[in-house]
This record gives sequence, structure tokens and C-alpha cells, in this order.
Amino acid sequence: MAFFITVEGIDGAGKSTHLDFIAQYLQDCEYPCIQTREPGGTPLGEQLRGLLLHHEMHVNTETLLMFAARSEHLKVLIEPTLHNNTSVVCDRFTDASYAYQHGGKKIDVGFIQSLEKIVHPHLKPDLTFIFDLDPSIAKSRITGERDLDKFEKSSIEFFNGVRNVYLDLAKSDPRYFILDSTQSIETIQSKIKDRLDVLIK
Repeated sequence: MAFFITVEGIDGAGKSTHLDFIAQYLQDCEYPCIQTREPGGTPLGEQLRGLLLHHEMHVNTETLLMFAARSEHLKVLIEPTLHNNTSVVCDRFTDASYAYQHGGKKIDVGFIQSLEKIVHPHLKPDLTFIFDLDPSIAKSRITGERDLDKFEKSSIEFFNGVRNVYLDLAKSDPRYFILDSTQSIETIQSKIKDRLDVLIK
């Protein structure tokens, strides 16, 4: 059996720290898996990632490009991998479009819903971890650590909108699991392990 697991959260919430742990735990439980990311995951997707993260554009264009990269990602990597009975751990997926383009940039939610129905009408993650953190704390974590992309440079107000959508999504479906990113890495990973055990055992 293969699982599709996604990891979400605002920039600076620490989700990337735990991707390896999730993948390794699945491997240890004898579930082969791969890691991937959005935007990206394929040669074309990585080229689109560069445009999306570093070039300003209209939010409609941005959303369409996100879903173009996602369509390629699904057809070239995610769906074939799942069909091959190998699990996929993905850093961001469509929930990020709702959070960033709708919650942050205020695009109409119906625009995203229509694209979701076109690109993956029947596929949803089996489990989504949402790393939650106050945007002011998240901002302090990433400031000065490297060259920031255009999203990471956004305002606290932008990230409040993003966070609120993630929290609203978490109320809508039991596949979401919120993790408090102020906790220690050990505590977070213990909770990740417990939730994965519910999924796979």
C-alpha cells in the first residue's frame, strides 16, 4: 500500500526540518517512499519554481503556473510513483495554493477550486501535516539566514492570511494534523510518529 503525505505551513514554521524524518520513518516501517516538493519535483517544475519564487507576476498568472507545475508533477512523478506502490512525501501541494494565493493574495477561492478539479479531481493526500507558528516568530526565524524568495519577503499581514486559511482547512477534514512549531524537535517528531502509526497500522 502506498500513501500520499503532504507537509504544509507558512515560511519559517520549520516544516522542512521534518521531511527527512517522515520519509525515514515510512522506510523503517517498510513502506518505500520518495520525497518531492512544490513547486518543482520535475525538470520542468523546477524551472517554473524559479519563475514563481523570484519573479513578480499577476496572482492569476501565478496560480495558473503553480497548477501547470503541479499537473506536470502529478503526471510525471506523483501518480506513477503511487501506482508503483511507493509512497510520496511532498513539501507543499494544493493546500498551499489555497493558503498563499487565496489567503495571502486574496484571489477568488473559486478560481483555485476550478483548477483543482481540472488537475487532480480524484486525488487528495492521505495525510497532511500543518506546521503552525505565529507569523512574527516565523519571520524572525528566516530573516537574514539566506537570500529570501518573494513569498518569504511578504508582510506579516500576508502570512496571517496564509496561516488563517491553513487553520480553517484543518477544521474541514480529518486528514489534516496540526503541529505546534514552538515545541521541541523531539516532541514534534514524537507526534508525527504517533500520527503516522494511525495511518499505516
